[in-house]
Amino acid sequence: TMAVWIQAQQLQGEALRQMQALYGQHFPIEVRHYLSQWIESQAWDSIDLDNPQENVKATQLLEGLIQELQKKADHQVGEDGFLLKIKLGHYATQLQAVLSVQNTYDRCPMELVRCIRHILYHEQRLVREANNSPSPAGSLVDAMSQKHLQINQTFEELRHITQDSENELKKLQQTQEYFIIQYQENLRLQGGWGGLVGDGSRGAGGAGPNAVPCLSAQFSQLSQLGPQERLSRETTLQQKKASLEAWLHREAQTLQQYRVDLAEKHQKTLQLLRKQQTTILDDELIQWKRRQQLAGNGGPPEGTLDVLQTWCVTVGLAGQDGVPSPGAALSPAPSRCEKLAEIIWQNRQQIRRAEHLCQQLPIPGPVEEMLSELNGTITDIISALVTSTFIIEKQPPQVLKTQTKFAATVRLLVGGKLNVHMNPPQVKATIISEQQAKALLKNESTRNESSGEILNNCCVMEYHQATGTLSAHFRNMSLKRIKRSDRRGAESVTEEKFTILFESQFSVGGNELVFQVKTLSLPVVVIVHGSQDNNATATVLWDNAFAEPGRVPFAVPDKVQWPQLCEALNMKFKAEVQSSRGLTKENLVFLAQKLFNSTSSHLEDYSSTTVSWSQFNRENLPGRNYTFWQWFDGVMEVLKKHLKPHWNDGAILGFVNKQQAHDLLINKPDGTFLLRFSDSEIGGITIAWKFDSSERMFWNLMPFTTRDFSIRSLADRLGDLSYLIYVFPDRPKDEVFSKYYTPVLCESTPAKAVDGYVKPQIKQVVPEFANASGDSAPGGPTYMDQAPSPAVCSQPHYNMYTQNADAVLDPEGDFDLDDTIDVARHVEELLRRPMDSQWIPHAQS
Repeated sequence: TMAVWIQAQQLQGEALRQMQALYGQHFPIEVRHYLSQWIESQAWDSIDLDNPQENVKATQLLEGLIQELQKKADHQVGEDGFLLKIKLGHYATQLQAVLSVQNTYDRCPMELVRCIRHILYHEQRLVREANNSPSPAGSLVDAMSQKHLQINQTFEELRHITQDSENELKKLQQTQEYFIIQYQENLRLQGGWGGLVGDGSRGAGGAGPNAVPCLSAQFSQLSQLGPQERLSRETTLQQKKASLEAWLHREAQTLQQYRVDLAEKHQKTLQLLRKQQTTILDDELIQWKRRQQLAGNGGPPEGTLDVLQTWCVTVGLAGQDGVPSPGAALSPAPSRCEKLAEIIWQNRQQIRRAEHLCQQLPIPGPVEEMLSELNGTITDIISALVTSTFIIEKQPPQVLKTQTKFAATVRLLVGGKLNVHMNPPQVKATIISEQQAKALLKNESTRNESSGEILNNCCVMEYHQATGTLSAHFRNMSLKRIKRSDRRGAESVTEEKFTILFESQFSVGGNELVFQVKTLSLPVVVIVHGSQDNNATATVLWDNAFAEPGRVPFAVPDKVQWPQLCEALNMKFKAEVQSSRGLTKENLVFLAQKLFNSTSSHLEDYSSTTVSWSQFNRENLPGRNYTFWQWFDGVMEVLKKHLKPHWNDGAILGFVNKQQAHDLLINKPDGTFLLRFSDSEIGGITIAWKFDSSERMFWNLMPFTTRDFSIRSLADRLGDLSYLIYVFPDRPKDEVFSKYYTPVLCESTPAKAVDGYVKPQIKQVVPEFANASGDSAPGGPTYMDQAPSPAVCSQPHYNMYTQNADAVLDPEGDFDLDDTIDVARHVEELLRRPMDSQWIPHAQS
């Protein structure tokens, strides 16, 4: 097929204009033209732009582009090729600069690839439309890509308009200066008789001290002439005077029209600027914040702020004279916020210069009022830009424990371009309640109000020259104390939400404009003891998953659809367990049955079912003394700490109940076993296996917990039990688990005593099964008892205390009443648990 670029060059009219608008500083049309064949032969669409791992492929592609550019530049010869050689070499250098700052701007290669893909896609579209061809399957870019391209095209349009305004402003200035010279000449000739353009003495000046004989003097001399000559001279002088007056009036009207035209052009520019700013701040920035919130639940990283920063900063400052700095020619999707700031500031300077010209030479008309309105509008736009781009780059922890160090980072995306760093601002952090946050957003006075005391809560913003970022890094904050509000109804302390308020004051343009800025962190749940962590995490999970943009702090729906909760649970599960193996359809059915106390095994039956917050983590599951979330969190905890490789290997079935386990094993050979999460014990995992004996066919071992695995691993425990042969459905046990066994010394070379001590070994035994199956439990002098093997133990072994329970004393050694009460309640809750006599006890011997 004919190359796209050859066809693109044959486009006409509006299609050609649209094609040309695709190119600009972000990607020069010369690069596309001279490397068209190479560009179209590359697999740009093979790179997954949302996968950071693909950054290497993107870098390799762009390195190839640089080599081709350099090669093309080197091949240019003769006089005609000299300028092209310099230009292409310059582009190659700019691209190389992008790659060389990759450590700083992580996503630069990816954004350049995105940019090239956008261009190719839209070229193809324009060519297809011109040829009336249907769209091919699997187009290069999606709607998001088109949106990004639209943003870049609008920036290009804004650049052109702003440059046109700059040219018109210079033309206005030159015309006005010439007019003033002619006006002064007219005054001089007329001996001070003026008044053509308002009060001329204010701007145009009066007659000089050495004025030549003027018209009025010539009129006075007419009386000395004869009648005939006097009449002739008088007529000539009158014509000269009328001609001068007419010219000045005409020029004054032309000057006024230039002013009106320029003001109207600025009005249109500011409309387009507002629209672009809305797209970037209300869409892009809000989406980034939403991704940041979901990242708190384990979602994909929110992505770099560098592209957003560049966008925001280009709409306000070029150089002092409005010319973009050289180095930006090939910057990737140059940072949205920086682009925004660049163009905004350039237009502000133009409006101020236009005001100065009007003050220099006042001409009655509407311009003064128009410029006043423009000045107010541009100030509003800058204010919105500064206040919206003061953001939290690294959120404080959303479960915040008192007396514990924590960090956060805030950043002003347009700080570098607006030279805010010339007078480094200080940022202050304060913790406030949900009610105080609501009042703050309603502009009700909350001055000096806080809900606690944060140590090290002030930080000066630092400017990083290499990256152009202005940020404040709070590294050592600590919540000393918290003041809780009166709780409503059944709400517990772990459902109460706070937020960290960051506030500062920025001066822009050499203290011309001063802005008070504030931003709120994501909701924070404050705890005083580790035992509150899982309930606090539930509050944060629900808020992060189901918060809507622009909500009143911190409103969330009380009920959500089950599929929505499934998505949130799966996201959290994969992040916590650090596994790509998420929750399957069967796992989600099991969870639905557990939550809704249902027997339906079809996921579709739950698609329109709603789940309330109370069902999720306030009400206990039927017949249990824990909530759905507490059980699910316990599963994640044991997997994360001890069983992650086994889960990734698919060795743990996990989400099946006891009856389902028996149904799965019934037709399997003896010795087939599976691992499932305990229904009765939080964070417990049990072994169910088939062995047909006179006593029973199915055996269920009392659950293991984190505490058990910290003594002996799951793999070693399974290795100890020789009668467990196949991992369900039919994988040999040793094939699955042997790589995780702890090496043991050969019995023929027993361990030597160290300092007179004999080293013991631990081994898993199940006395009841050994007796029932006639398999004698291994013993002998090699093994020493570590714990008594109980008789038929009627209750499961529970963890009375949470793993790594926090000390009751605070870091300074003072007795903490809140912490003590929390522990006491925890123990009291455990003592109320129901008994379960269905387990076979296990022992370590």
